[in-house]
Amino acid sequence: MEVAEIFNFYEEMNELVFAVDVDSNRIVYMNRKAREIYGVDSVEELSDKKCHEVFYNSLLPCAGCNNMKLRSGSFVEEMRYHPGLKKRFALKQTLLEENGKRYRLELTVDLSAWEQWSREYEANAVMVNEALRVSLSAHTPDKSISDLLAYLGRTLMSERVYIFEESEKGVFDNTHEWCAEGVAPQRDNLQKVPFEVVEPWYRWFCIGENIIIKDVEALREAEPVLYEYLKPQNIRSVIVSPLVSEDKIIGFYGVDNPPERFLGSIAAMFQILGHFMVSLIHRRNHVRRLETVCFQDQLTGLDNRHAMNKYVTMLQPEKSIGILFCDVTGLKKANDTMGHQEGDRLLVRASECLKYGFSDYALFRVGGDEFLILCAGIGEKELQERKEIVKAEMLKWNVNMAIGSVWRPDSRDSMDRLITEADDLMYEEKREWYRKMGDTGASKN
Repeated sequence: MEVAEIFNFYEEMNELVFAVDVDSNRIVYMNRKAREIYGVDSVEELSDKKCHEVFYNSLLPCAGCNNMKLRSGSFVEEMRYHPGLKKRFALKQTLLEENGKRYRLELTVDLSAWEQWSREYEANAVMVNEALRVSLSAHTPDKSISDLLAYLGRTLMSERVYIFEESEKGVFDNTHEWCAEGVAPQRDNLQKVPFEVVEPWYRWFCIGENIIIKDVEALREAEPVLYEYLKPQNIRSVIVSPLVSEDKIIGFYGVDNPPERFLGSIAAMFQILGHFMVSLIHRRNHVRRLETVCFQDQLTGLDNRHAMNKYVTMLQPEKSIGILFCDVTGLKKANDTMGHQEGDRLLVRASECLKYGFSDYALFRVGGDEFLILCAGIGEKELQERKEIVKAEMLKWNVNMAIGSVWRPDSRDSMDRLITEADDLMYEEKREWYRKMGDTGASKN
C-alpha cells in the first residue's frame, strides 16, 4: 500500500494523525481532526512549515524528538503534555519508507476526555462508597433508604430525590422522598400515578437507559401527559433511572433540578446505585412481612398483643386515653355446635364491628375471644358515643360482645391497671349477659 493511501485511511479518524518527513522535519500530512485542532485549512499551506514550528511554535527541533528511535514495523509509545493546547496526549509513532523517503507517522490521542472521565469516575466511586456507608449505618431498611436519598440530595445539591414503585399493575406510588429545605414535598400528591404518565421513560428503561432531561419545557409538545405531571412540581431538569429486579422493572428513582454540570456523572452513578437500591427495597419488604407476622393477627387483620405492648410504650402521658376491653360471647358454643370455621367467622364479624366504630384508633386482638381498643386523645363523651355505635353495629352483624370501658384525662396511670379495670367491667357485663340467657358459665377462667 502506498503512503498516500495510508494517509487517506486516517482522514476521518477522531484521533490526531500526522506524517512528517524525517530528514527535513516538514509536515507532509495532517488528518481532518488535526487540521481542526491546529487551525489549518489544508496540508498545502504547510509545505514550508516544519513540525516543531506548527505544533509547538518553536524555531528549534523538539528536544524529545524520537526520529532517531523509529524503526519500520514497530512503534514508539509515550505520553506528553502539550503546553500550547494545555492537554495531555498519548503518542504512537512509527517509521514509513517509500521511494527512498522516510516518514514519521504519528497517531496522537487526546487524553483530556479520558482524564475527565477518570476524575468523575473516581469522584463517583468515592460518593457511591460513602452513600453505601451512610445507608448501611441505619438501623432499619426504611431509614436506610431515607438516609441514602438524603445523602444523594445534599451531595448532588438537588431539590428532591425520590423512589416510585409499581404498587399494582400499571400504577405507581411515590414511596420515598427527600426534599431540600424550602422545597414542597410531593409524595402525597403522587400516589396511584397511571402507567401512561411514565410510559415514555419506560421505552428507554427497557433497553437499560437512564433518562436525562435538561429542560422540562422540551416535553411540552413532545410528551404533554408527562409534562403536566412534572411542571406543577417546579421541575426544570430531571434524571431518572430504572429499578430492576430479576430482569423486571419494579419502579424507578430520580433526582430533580441538579446542577447541570452533574447531569452526566449522576446518570452513571445512578446506574451503579440502582442495584443497591433494589436490595434495600427487598430488605424493607422482608422486614415488613416479618412485622406483619409478628405484630398482626392473621384471622382478623387487627394488631396482636405484641403490637399492643409496643404501642403502649409510645403513648404520650399528657394525652387523654380511652380503653375498651371486649369479649365475644357465645364463641365456645359456636365452635362446639357449628365448628371452628363458624367460630372464626364470628370473630371476623366482631372485628368488623370494632373497625366500624374505632378504625382511626388502635385495635388489637389480645386473646382467643378478646379485643382491646386504645384511644389516645379521645374525649370521654366521644368514647361513649362510639361505644354505642359499635353496639348498634353488632345487631347488624349478629354479634354480641361484652364491653368494659375506662377513660382518663391523661395517660399517666399504669396501663396494666387501666386495662385490668376495663377487663373487670367487661366481665361484669358478660356475667350479666349470661345470667339473662340462663347460662352460669361465664367466668374469668
